[in-house]
Amino acid sequence: MSKGWIVDKMAEFVRDMFRDFCESALTLEEQFCLFDEIGWVDFHVLQDLLGSEMSKGLLWRLKDTSHHVFQTDPIESPVGQFLDWGIGYIFHESLKLKEDAYQHLTYAPRFDDMQSMDLPPLERDVGLQLVQVLSQTKESMLREISRIRFILTQCRRLMPEYLNFHQNNLLLARFIYAQRPLVKSVFKDRYDALIATIYENKPELLYVYASQSLRLGGWVEQAMESMNRAHEINPESLQVIQEMEIVGNWSKTFRA
Repeated sequence: MSKGWIVDKMAEFVRDMFRDFCESALTLEEQFCLFDEIGWVDFHVLQDLLGSEMSKGLLWRLKDTSHHVFQTDPIESPVGQFLDWGIGYIFHESLKLKEDAYQHLTYAPRFDDMQSMDLPPLERDVGLQLVQVLSQTKESMLREISRIRFILTQCRRLMPEYLNFHQNNLLLARFIYAQRPLVKSVFKDRYDALIATIYENKPELLYVYASQSLRLGGWVEQAMESMNRAHEINPESLQVIQEMEIVGNWSKTFRA
């Protein structure tokens, strides 16, 4: 994959990176909440999230896409380098978490059953020692989850600053517009700050750029819906007025 081709497709790569980050972060946090509740995570969910070298999962693809974006983007910024490292760290820490989840899933039930069996002294003593190792595995999972949560928090702080460099990315705006529930569920009370930082306190631009992307894709009604939202936010914006006129003309042509 050549650097020039990646630069040419940077808008798509940035959109894909942010999309996969949101989806991965949501899946991971769901597993962490499960751990908070019952003391373990679902190995099969982590296995699907990570995948393998021959069949990469969402988080693996995120790690690869992040390398392409942050190491190729002509806009050189420490923010991008921090995000590249952070996402890579999350990937590798999740691999360890998956392995610990496998140990818990595979061996913990066996050892629990063996505790009720009438074993010879040697086997009973060894079993007790191994159970202690399994309890340490659970402690390792807690540490891994704490580290991933911490890095995810820092990535959520940095992501708006990086995406500000790509505020004119129509594909990014269209994704955020179409997947607002997903983005809000990941950024929570930071969502408004995310939009304000990307679009420099002009939140209507999110809807203007989303409209432009939708319009270029032939989705006229959806473009009009986006522009109605932009008009509600700032009806005096020149960009809002211009895009409203364009979409309105397209809508008349489409109906005709």
